[in-house]
Amino acid sequence: MRVTVERAALLRSLGHVHRVVERRNTIPILSNVLLRTGESGLQLKATDLDIEVTETVPADVLDAGATTVPAHVIYDIVRKLPEGAQVSLETSGETGQMTIRSGRSRFALGALPEGDFPDLAAGELPHSFAISAAELKQLIEKTQFAISTEETRYYLNGIYFHTVEVEGALKLRAVATDGHRLARVEAEAPEGSRGMPGIIVPRKAVAEIQKLVDDGGDSVQVELSPAKIRLTFAGGVTLISKLIDGTFPDYQRVIPTGNDKRLTVERDAFAKAVDRVSTISSERGRAVKLAMGDGRLALSVTNPDAGSATEELDVDYEASALDIGFNARYLLDITAQLQGDTALFKLADPGSPTLIQDRDGAPALYVLMPMRV
Repeated sequence: MRVTVERAALLRSLGHVHRVVERRNTIPILSNVLLRTGESGLQLKATDLDIEVTETVPADVLDAGATTVPAHVIYDIVRKLPEGAQVSLETSGETGQMTIRSGRSRFALGALPEGDFPDLAAGELPHSFAISAAELKQLIEKTQFAISTEETRYYLNGIYFHTVEVEGALKLRAVATDGHRLARVEAEAPEGSRGMPGIIVPRKAVAEIQKLVDDGGDSVQVELSPAKIRLTFAGGVTLISKLIDGTFPDYQRVIPTGNDKRLTVERDAFAKAVDRVSTISSERGRAVKLAMGDGRLALSVTNPDAGSATEELDVDYEASALDIGFNARYLLDITAQLQGDTALFKLADPGSPTLIQDRDGAPALYVLMPMRV
């Protein structure tokens, strides 16, 4: 194989594919990126056996061929080459090495044969639709923080995507929960998504999709089956991922409907006040107490080891007085996702889940379990 490729194009592509590769691998070939010449240039592919990312970059192909080289090493080499450089990649059958040349720099990397590289075949993907990159980004960004990291409840280790009828209109919903908080965001369902199975996209794939959405185009082509999903981005990047094989819990049961105490507060001022008083909280506790009544909200934190902190805010609250505690970190995570100037809290009592939104009927809805304070 002999190809010449522009450094900027190669670096961008390696940036997309090398992130999938785990730094520690018991299977040597999984540490490598597959480089293969094709009609439209040089194809790069990387996988961890759960996710596969493929991209083709324009290249001047002198001799066709394919090989695999260590992904993180070639990425670091290309990253350190000067801007505007041309990069020559060459393999010779005898040595089993790849030579990288650019200007006066020359590197020789150990290579493994292309035939050993696994292929994450997508199989039949019967459901297909296009979704705007902006909508996909919003669905992910506003729910990702609530994904559980608890491996024993593996079915919560991702975002649950499904379609649902809301007042006669079909919506595409994204839901994530870790048992303490729940995020539910919806958008207009794309044409062709009706009848799609409910799928759980794993945390690592979600993170990769989020980065690729930032880099590529206005629209994303989605194809899926109950077991796998393939996303094709406008820049020519394709991501295939296995889906979590499990049943997402009936999240509708934990979304309260009878919370009649309404608190409206200026979002930015509230977040800053929570951040300030939580400075005193212990790493273990992190509880902040909200005491509301007569148009005022008092936030307080007491830590036997460090002291106490209080702050008052003027709010819109006309219900009976209520004291309730929340994890300060979770409050900050949720308020960071709200887009409006205000935050609407719908509360019931100190032991029941609280509903948080920008406003009534907002596309994003958050549920937070209280803490004892």
